[in-house]
Amino acid sequence: VQLQASGGGLVQPGGSLRLSCAASGSVFSIIAMGWYRQAPGKQRELVAAITRGGGTDYADSVKGRFTISRDNAKNTVYLQMNSLKPEDTAAYYCIAKRAGVDYWGQGTQVTVSS
Repeated sequence: VQLQASGGGLVQPGGSLRLSCAASGSVFSIIAMGWYRQAPGKQRELVAAITRGGGTDYADSVKGRFTISRDNAKNTVYLQMNSLKPEDTAAYYCIAKRAGVDYWGQGTQVTVSS
């Protein structure tokens, strides 16, 4: 499974960004996809995840601001990020879970700053 993430950038506090992650290769039986993030000097943390059936999970810090969705036909997962805060600044990584294996995409940088 190969994952191609896009959509990061620089945004002012209160702004919005949408991240996309497209899966290719052996995409059948991917059971869940999601996003992690890692800020400098901090551990990587789960931001949001979505199962093939549409079940979702969010970090408490992003609930009500971020929305994860997926297009199964396009094997793509999206992360809509609204009301962004400086503490959301991090490298965001896409992940796909298949057959007990985690596949990671390259990071995409999100910087929230005025």
